[in-house]
Amino acid sequence: MRRALGIGAWLLTVAAGLGVFLVLPHLVSDFHSRDLARAGVFFIAIVGLNLLTGYTGQISLGHGALMAIGGYTTAALVVHEHWRDVWTIPLAGIAAGIVGFIIGIPALRLSGLYLALATFGFAVAIPSLLKKFSGLTGGTQGLRFLESAPLQVTGLTGKVTIFGHTMTQNHFLYYLTWSIGIVGFALAWLIVRGRLGRVFRSVRDSEIAAVSSGVNLAATKTLAFALSGVYAGVAGALLAIQDEIVNPLTYTFLLSILVLVGAVVGGLGSLPGLVLGALFVQYLPKISTHVSGRSGVRDFVYGAAIIVVMILLPTGAGGFLRRVARPLTTWLYTRP
Repeated sequence: MRRALGIGAWLLTVAAGLGVFLVLPHLVSDFHSRDLARAGVFFIAIVGLNLLTGYTGQISLGHGALMAIGGYTTAALVVHEHWRDVWTIPLAGIAAGIVGFIIGIPALRLSGLYLALATFGFAVAIPSLLKKFSGLTGGTQGLRFLESAPLQVTGLTGKVTIFGHTMTQNHFLYYLTWSIGIVGFALAWLIVRGRLGRVFRSVRDSEIAAVSSGVNLAATKTLAFALSGVYAGVAGALLAIQDEIVNPLTYTFLLSILVLVGAVVGGLGSLPGLVLGALFVQYLPKISTHVSGRSGVRDFVYGAAIIVVMILLPTGAGGFLRRVARPLTTWLYTRP
């Protein structure tokens, strides 16, 4: 009986989440649908960073650079090879995953602050490198997609009506981004719940104990970097598709900071709160601008809000949700 109640509560939560996912873009303006699609990009990147930093304990300040690899892979294939933009997403993830694996090799000898500084250097260097290879990347001007028809994946143009609702390009981008995000979240959930997740956590908790237990430290760390890179590459590709342009200014070090802030706010070492972390990163700058109206004051409000959230929610939104849900789960699994 208790097991059935627990499964029922879990299924009800999933059903409610899927219901919100399906109807949300039709409850807000088309402009806000685009904002929600951008939040989905952050969500995917944050899930990947959480696998690396939250579960494996490897601090990275270079996620924005990995997103740049994915974004430029998509843009180059669309502009130079005339691919459909959506079909480039898997290759963008693979390309960023390979780069993540390569970054993980020198990172084997680094940890903590030194690893953070190394990935910081990578994030700072990538925009400059992108400007150098102008024949491929478009230099400082970047690459603008040659075609920007809505629903390119289906070959349709204009607006499409489904069950009486008009689906615009922003609606399509929302559903595309969050569908990929849901799949990515499910895969991450399976990873952290399985043997690989236990290996990741053992490395995070104590590398010495992990090695003594037979864990291959080099393989585990490089795999974590590669998996995180795949998520970042997919997020970068979706960002490029949404903007229909890539340039070095899109993938600055600030992007890496935003992804890290989202992971911390969502809860490192936790998955359920990451949606809130993504929404926080997407909407807090807009709210700060609306409240203050001036650039300097906006930045102050933004920074102060992050500090307040860190003080009130030291374990992030994920930790808060666990505390809220604990009485219910205790009741479900202890009642006769």
